[in-house]
Amino acid sequence: MKIQQIAILGLLIVVGWGCTTPTNKMKLEYIGVAAENKGMHVWGSSPVMDKEGRVHLYAAQWPMNTQPNFSGWFKDCEIGHYVSDSPEGPFEYVGVAVADRDSLFNSPHNPTIHYMDGRYVLCFIVNENSKLKTQRIVMYVADDLSDNWRPASGAEPDGTILRKPQDSTLWNYKAKLGVSNPSLIKHNGKYLLYHKSVIPKQPKGSAYTYGVAVADNVEGPYTIFPQKVTPPKMQLEDAYAFAMNDSVYLMSRDFVGSLGNSGGGLLWQSKDGFYFDSKNTKRAYEDLAHYLGEEYLKDATAYRGKKHGHLERAQLLFIDDKPAYLYLATGVQVKPGYGSSSHVFKISFE
Repeated sequence: MKIQQIAILGLLIVVGWGCTTPTNKMKLEYIGVAAENKGMHVWGSSPVMDKEGRVHLYAAQWPMNTQPNFSGWFKDCEIGHYVSDSPEGPFEYVGVAVADRDSLFNSPHNPTIHYMDGRYVLCFIVNENSKLKTQRIVMYVADDLSDNWRPASGAEPDGTILRKPQDSTLWNYKAKLGVSNPSLIKHNGKYLLYHKSVIPKQPKGSAYTYGVAVADNVEGPYTIFPQKVTPPKMQLEDAYAFAMNDSVYLMSRDFVGSLGNSGGGLLWQSKDGFYFDSKNTKRAYEDLAHYLGEEYLKDATAYRGKKHGHLERAQLLFIDDKPAYLYLATGVQVKPGYGSSSHVFKISFE
């Protein structure tokens, strides 16, 4: 199979990602499946490198056959732990990092992990009794990656670090599905916890929108910034935040196909991290068929979406302070007995 490449992220080249001139181009090279597990759906994988140089992936996973219509993600999910000597894999399944407790700590999902201020920080979402309107964000911290996680010091006893606000002056006070899909960065001495809320859209409908909560310490407590940081008219999902060269970026799914089909993604840029103008937003990546070809996927099973394989849950691995690998999830699978999986792309500069 011929590996396809695409020049991407032109905006970052212009503002400088450690490249010498604006004419340099960044490329994505499809490497292969990063994380999969027989009999399971594996959804998204967030990478972190340990002190020995091994790469660990934390991924949402749940049994394929317990729930219909892919709904196990908010009913029966847990966070799995995978490890490899290389960012490209193969990754070995280690075990469950965060278990599903059901009831009030139900279905841990959409993890994102960082090494920050001398500790590992793992953020993810849970809900109560499989009710999406109760989604909230949990933060765990640890000194190593042996999965001995503890709740962040500024969180509630179970690790809850952010809930739907009760203050009517805040942008997501009327959020329909709580707060979800966290992404954490440190910028200008502050800790910024980005999060999604689905808010009512006038005159009807809903808008998938992002906001940010701010703290002086990585373990919180966090205070929600009053205004949303992305425009509701240009909707996004699964945003991954990172800071570089005095700017803040979000890499997200292009939820409604604002700049292409909805199978690809967007790259947002902000100088301060508190507002991302749609005028500064570019196309970031395409769907899986773009890289593998429609012929390769013609007999695939689409557990979520269509056979072109829309890609979600962008998570980046930085090496030497530059983006080196991109991990994305898709609901399309060519291997019998396996569900959705995470894929890895190598980032290079031309």
